Order: sequence, then structure tokens, then C-alpha cells
Amino acid sequence: MNRTRITIALALSYAIFAVLLNSVGTVILQSIESFRVTKGAASSLEGFKDLSIAATSFLLAAQLPRFGLRRALIVALTGVGFACLAMPLVPGFWTTRLMFLAVGIGFGVAKVSVYSFVGLLTQGSARHASLLNLIEGVFMLGVLSGYWIFAAFIDPVAPGNLQWLDVYYVLAALCLGVAALFVVTPFDEGAIGRAAASGAPERRFADMIRLAWRPLTLAFIAAIFCYVLVEQGIGSWLPTFNRELLGLSAPMSVQAASIFAVSLAVGRLGAGVIVRRTGWFPLVCGCLVMMAILIVAVLPLAEAHHGEVTSWAGAPLAAFLFPLIGLAMAPIYPALNSAILSAMPPEKQPAMVGLIVVFSALGGTTGSFIVGHVFAAFHGTLAFYTLLAPIAALAVATVLIRRRSVAA
Repeated sequence: MNRTRITIALALSYAIFAVLLNSVGTVILQSIESFRVTKGAASSLEGFKDLSIAATSFLLAAQLPRFGLRRALIVALTGVGFACLAMPLVPGFWTTRLMFLAVGIGFGVAKVSVYSFVGLLTQGSARHASLLNLIEGVFMLGVLSGYWIFAAFIDPVAPGNLQWLDVYYVLAALCLGVAALFVVTPFDEGAIGRAAASGAPERRFADMIRLAWRPLTLAFIAAIFCYVLVEQGIGSWLPTFNRELLGLSAPMSVQAASIFAVSLAVGRLGAGVIVRRTGWFPLVCGCLVMMAILIVAVLPLAEAHHGEVTSWAGAPLAAFLFPLIGLAMAPIYPALNSAILSAMPPEKQPAMVGLIVVFSALGGTTGSFIVGHVFAAFHGTLAFYTLLAPIAALAVATVLIRRRSVAA
């Protein structure tokens, strides 16, 4: 019973963080509308979120098992709940930055805890990959719901109206509710806790540093960095792309971006089945090829569109086709993560998850920064064309992972 409840609580916490983390694109659009900030300033939101994730994961990943994974999740969710309450109570761009700082710290704690719990709840690489894909799929469903939740609070006539901030009352209540579910769901973390109790914290931190310098790990974190750079580069700026280049209204721009989340969710949930038949390497390579093809084939359609759009019947084809890149992207992240984590004993997984989160966060910040500044300086489609470079780098890193893992 407790295993089922803890799994549900893990999935729900991941879904809540999905809504908050991936609201960056919507909040960038709304900050430009409501707080009159520049695109360059708005792109800093990704940094407040991702750099805090990176710092938290790097500094605390090896220490969380000693503190307690469940306890850490309770603290993280409670802190983020209060940060959400501050948004409508003290509206402003600096409050928005601080809210994303709190979300980043909370997610840094939550991701290490959730991924470590997967190792405790499963045995064998197939079951590990299946549960991990399920939880990542729920994460993407959270991303999808987030677009529509936020869009419901945006005034279509006056998108700069601060009424959109009321959404944070709902999110605060959800955070505190899931924290309460963890409080009433005890779970034995002995397998990780005993390993954490042995050895000084400094030694566990040093082990994580040494782990990062292994050739296989270097190739892996390079792949993770490039993947998240592409995903966040698209996700963070897709609503603005829809608004400024395709001419969609503000609510429609956010809602259209939800197609990207749907594609990621469907692709990630389906990947749990596909990877058992194909293996992770052929799946990842095929996905990378499809991503490149979609970018090259669909962006010219966006360049050809001109004019304002106020109804779905008048929306350009690019608004529906480009977000489908999520179907190709979706299997890559969990496939790479599971390939590494399932080969490790549970006591070593928190350190590796810490490295995953650190370089995922750095990749996300870099992607948003690059796309945002290219978007501001040049035509928006050029910003997305630049993502072909990290896709190529990801392909090279994937090949290196395959060679190193076989050699090992």
C-alpha cells in the first residue's frame, strides 16, 4: 500500500514541478506584457530557475539520503508553495525571479529524491526504465496541463492584466496538498540511508566529483546538456514565437504551445514500450534524425506566414506542425538517463542524478539564453535554426556513450 501511495505522491510532485518549471515560456510572454521587460531581461528567468537547480543538485545531491528523501520532498514542496503565494500578493518582475529561484531549489531537491526513489521501488533495468518513463510521462502531462491552466487565467482582451497571477493560488494549494500526502506516507529508505550513513559527507561529495571525470560520464553529461538546451530553447520561447511570428493572440499562443507538451508526453509514455523492443541506442539515433528533419521542413512555413490570428481556423500550419518535434525529442532524455542509472547500485544513484540535474539545468539556461538573444537580434526562425548545432553534438555524444558503455 505504501509503495503505491509513495509512487502516486512522487508522480504528483513531479507533475506540480512540471507545471511551474515549464511555465517559463508563458511567464516570459506575460512578463513582457505585464511588467514591460525586454526579451533579454525576460530570458533571465530561465537562469534563476536552472542555475538554482544546478547549484542545489551539485551541493546537496550526495547529502539528501542522509537527510531523508521523503523529508526533503516535504520541505521542497512546502517552500515552493509559499513562494507561489508571494506572486499574487507582491506582483513584480523581481518577485517572479525569486519565485523561479525557489522553484529551482525545490526541483533540485525533488529530482534527486524522485530518481533515487525509483531505484528503491524497482529491481532490474527493464522495471527501472518502465517506472522512470512513467514518471517522466506524468511530468509531461503536468507540462501540458500547465499551458491550459495558465491560459485560463490570461485576459484575452488585455493580456497585461495582472489577473493571470491568481493561478499561483491554485499551484500553492497543490504544493501543500502533496506535501501533506508525503507526511502521511512513511517509507523505508534503508537501502540508501545506510549507505549515506557510512562515510563523511566530504567523501561522498568527492565521489560525485570523481564520477564526473570518467570518460563515459563526460559523454553522458554532454549529451544531457545538449538535449536540455534544445528542449528548453524551444519550450521557453515557443509561446513568444507563436505570438510575434505567427500572429496568434496571447491565450492562443500559450495554448498552441501545449501541442509541444502533448507530443513530449505521448512520446515519453510510448517510449517505455518502444525501448524494450529496440534498445536505447537505435531509438535515440532515430529520434535525432526526425528532430533535424522537422526543423528544416517546418520553419520555412512559419517564415511564409503574415498577419494576426484570432481563431484556430485561421492559425497557420506551422503552429500545429512545429510543436510535433516533441514526439521525436521525448524518448531521448529518459532513455539516456535509464541507460546510466540502471547500471549503478542504488547507493551511487543520487550522485549521478545530481550530475544529471546540474548539467540539465545548465543546458536549459544556455538554450533559453541563446534562443532569446537570437530572437531579439534577428528573425525568430533563425533562433530555432541554431538548435541544429546542439542536435548534431548530441548525436556525437550518443555514439560515444554507446562505444564507452560497450567497452566497459
